[in-house]
Amino acid sequence: MTTTTTTTTTTAAAVTSSAVSPRERFRVPGAFLLGAVVLLGVAPLALSDFRLNLLAKYLCYAIVAVGVSLAWGRGGLLVLGQGVFFGLGGYAMAMHLKLADAAATGQTLPDFMQLYGTSDALPWWWKPFADPAVALAMTVLLPMAVAALLGFLVFRRRVKGAYFAILSQALAAALAIWLIGQQATTGGTNGLTDIQGFFGYDLNDPVNQRMVYFVIAAVLLLLMAAARQLFVSRYGELLIAVRDSEERVRFLGYNPANVKLVAYVVAAGMAGLAGALFVPAVGIISPALIGIVPSIGFVIGAAVGGRASLLGAVLGAIAVAWTQSTLSDAFPAAWTYFQGLLFIVAVGFLPGGLASLVTVLRKRRTRPTPTGETA
Repeated sequence: MTTTTTTTTTTAAAVTSSAVSPRERFRVPGAFLLGAVVLLGVAPLALSDFRLNLLAKYLCYAIVAVGVSLAWGRGGLLVLGQGVFFGLGGYAMAMHLKLADAAATGQTLPDFMQLYGTSDALPWWWKPFADPAVALAMTVLLPMAVAALLGFLVFRRRVKGAYFAILSQALAAALAIWLIGQQATTGGTNGLTDIQGFFGYDLNDPVNQRMVYFVIAAVLLLLMAAARQLFVSRYGELLIAVRDSEERVRFLGYNPANVKLVAYVVAAGMAGLAGALFVPAVGIISPALIGIVPSIGFVIGAAVGGRASLLGAVLGAIAVAWTQSTLSDAFPAAWTYFQGLLFIVAVGFLPGGLASLVTVLRKRRTRPTPTGETA
């Protein structure tokens, strides 16, 4: 009788503890709804066209931060080469838009090729990007393919930590150097500039610029929702386990290399999509936007906001991008030092980022004060 009563009580307690309160159940959907109202309703009404265009640029960085939160915050992969995937997506989109602009004026070559090119024929690797479907697919698939190849070679050899970060940075530097050296086909240092249209819409029209902003904001919200599902899924728990104890996961029969590879590839795809959306928002893509410094900037934004928190990483990326735009105008030569200081402070003194500040303060407030010695 006692055993039965105890078992029933334990089961009831377990059911009660596992029940989710209505507040917790609607907290996440409510946060997404609030974000949608702010981004899609309040911001377009409150901001001028110039400020809204800047916000669209910052939201592209926030999309990269979603992938950084997945790969670094959950998987422990310090991805210092996201500029590579951002650039691949951006150049894939810009190549199509430049070809479309040339076709609208009756030309077969983009304007910079007519100025710097060595032949009258379009390079063979440019030709597939004339098809909008191919170009859209390549903005995501090309970065993911490069990440899959690099990740397969690196993770299989159990390269991790600082070594992985250095390799990813080296890849970013190599891509930037290659793009600069191909002036006749990639625009060199200038990159692909003066983009006029976006799938038939004139980007000089403020109405169409607002349309681009709405597209970017909607993509950010959708990717945040998808990342949230990954975080709470079984794969998300396995990714955390690999981050915290890779050898134990291997002992349980899972391959940590495959788990990390998925996170790395998904983060690369998000960065590529962000680069593709960045092009119509800003009208340019160049090696200066995809090298080592921009790659570090992507990570700093997630670190300052809180890499383990999806919302923190997004808000951190927007805040750091806004700060960069503000301070770089006032201190153009010293901004990189501010950027490095932000990263040091975030990693050294607040590892959880600003998202963990409330938790840290609450713990300090509730910490019991030591009592004096009694005689």
